[in-house]
Amino acid sequence: MEIGMNILLINGSPKGDRSNTLKLSKAFLEGILEIDKDAEIRQMNLSEKKIASCRGCFACWNKTPGKCVMTDDMQEGIEGELWADLMIWSFPLYYFSVPGLLKNFIDRQLPMNLPFMEEQEGQTGSGGHPSRYDMSGKRHLLISTCGFYTAKNNYDSVTKLFDHVCGAGQYESIFCGQGELFRVPELKARTDEYLECVRQAGREYAQKQAISEGMKEKLRELLYPRDVFEKMADASWGVEKKSGEKEDPVLTFTRQMAALYNKDSFDQKERVLEIRYTDLGKAWQIVLGKDGSTVLDAGSREATTVIETPWDVWQSIARGEIRGDAALAKGMYRVTGDFSLMIHWDDFFGAAKAAAGKEKSGKNSDGRTAEKEKQPQMIFMLAAWITFWVAVPVGGNVGAIVTMAICACLPLAAWNRKLTVYDRLSFGIVALLSVLALQKGCVNIALLAGYLGFGLMWLLSCLTKEPLCAAYVKYNYHGDDALENPIFMKANRILAAGWGILYILIAIWSAFLLPAGHTTLMQILNNMATVLMGIFTGWFEKWYPQRVAAGK
Repeated sequence: MEIGMNILLINGSPKGDRSNTLKLSKAFLEGILEIDKDAEIRQMNLSEKKIASCRGCFACWNKTPGKCVMTDDMQEGIEGELWADLMIWSFPLYYFSVPGLLKNFIDRQLPMNLPFMEEQEGQTGSGGHPSRYDMSGKRHLLISTCGFYTAKNNYDSVTKLFDHVCGAGQYESIFCGQGELFRVPELKARTDEYLECVRQAGREYAQKQAISEGMKEKLRELLYPRDVFEKMADASWGVEKKSGEKEDPVLTFTRQMAALYNKDSFDQKERVLEIRYTDLGKAWQIVLGKDGSTVLDAGSREATTVIETPWDVWQSIARGEIRGDAALAKGMYRVTGDFSLMIHWDDFFGAAKAAAGKEKSGKNSDGRTAEKEKQPQMIFMLAAWITFWVAVPVGGNVGAIVTMAICACLPLAAWNRKLTVYDRLSFGIVALLSVLALQKGCVNIALLAGYLGFGLMWLLSCLTKEPLCAAYVKYNYHGDDALENPIFMKANRILAAGWGILYILIAIWSAFLLPAGHTTLMQILNNMATVLMGIFTGWFEKWYPQRVAAGK
């Protein structure tokens, strides 16, 4: 690894520091700096420089060798190229080539060459000119964004140009389609994912002076599928499609949101989302169907879900400035109707994630399919307790030994899944209770301790960051992200407390029924209580979020 690289960033965008491409270039440099902390970077914004067009006078070859007769900022550029170990050419695609500013800069490099003709190794074309300076060891990287949905087949002119300038195969490149999305705050979550890939490419480059094929493949991934991007791009102009007249910016925003609909999430149930911007007195509907989304005037269809929100609140949520679930919990907006749309919002309006998921499908190095098979399942934790409560009363010592064997085998049975702290606690506690049950006259004590211990585990989990039930069901709500959802967390704390109290009550009434010999009655009561609590849990999971969302 080369330490202390000199890096010249040539920003060829007419937008200067507002360039979308520059965001990628900065991310790449951030990655380099994480590895090469001594790297020195100079940035040259061509939009701020005075660089005239080349006159084609060739004075720099014969009258003033190596020096242009025009005195402007190009001399700074030449000095920068001679100083740099790495040159990053950062520019947007303009008419399938480089912007005029950058083309001027490239033309004005003529003084860096000698006038003689020669064949060069790796040269493209039919002859070239030797360099006036020793440029061996200089490296080049092109970073560019374009407004098409993909960069593929749109950079032929650029690569042909730089094949001549740098030599074929003598430079790396990052070409990214959908470049205008990097200026849209509402899409920051997705564009930030891509920028992190660019940052990782910078880390790789600092270590190996190259970008791996795997990383290049990731950098070629679309930010959004073609149909989604083109819908957003069309809507972004804020012009009515038929009349060509300027349309309401709130409607434009709504159209762009509708474009994010992931039609693969269609579950045979057409949904009509009506968004009412309460402070503006405006509303539109988004129909979500199997073939895509459609924006209609409010009242066109019977709404299945209604969102009532101030315009600025909904914009802030879209931009990621505030979490939608947190804003809902605080009563900043209201939702009525079918709440399942809100629960699975990221699935319905997550076209980019859906596309990325398809790209990333496959198996892990150990042969397991990705992510879903790793999720923990409560059945393993419950299996230990249920075995204990059934086997010990029926089988006595044999039942206790069977339970210990089951506890030893459960981690092996769950080899392809994550085990939560509650799984491990359960396996350990149940094994200890089984040992206790083997002691003479301690079966009832072990059973009662089991009910009490199970209840306390539920109750005490309410004091942790991850209540017991949340540790398992969070995967149905985008994993750890659900732990930041105040509605989800409150619902799970309530349920965990409910289950904890239930099993402590079970321990109390069992303490009276067991010694009296009412084992059958105890089992009936315990099972009935558990079934009723299960029914309550299923109802509460749906009822509570809807109640909060409706502002009640």
